[in-house]
Amino acid sequence: MPDQTEKAKKYWFPSNRYGWGWGFPSAWEGWVTLIVYLGVLVTGAYFLMPGTELLFTLLIVGSSVVLVVVCWIKGEPPGWRWGEDK
Repeated sequence: MPDQTEKAKKYWFPSNRYGWGWGFPSAWEGWVTLIVYLGVLVTGAYFLMPGTELLFTLLIVGSSVVLVVVCWIKGEPPGWRWGEDK
């Protein structure tokens, strides 16, 4: 039976210590996901700005939705945390 540390290693994104959501990635797959997300935003800004602000806004919203879905699936279960030890 796997212990808690082995189970925690499966998550790409650990939960925040305070508040709701996820922190920085804890696995290489999470880092790749975050770098791809940032790369899409930077590339989109380079090619779409200025002049196509609406398209760039849609790119930001769509990319962010995809990132949240990946965090939801591959991260620790979300919930409010108040800083107590895990």
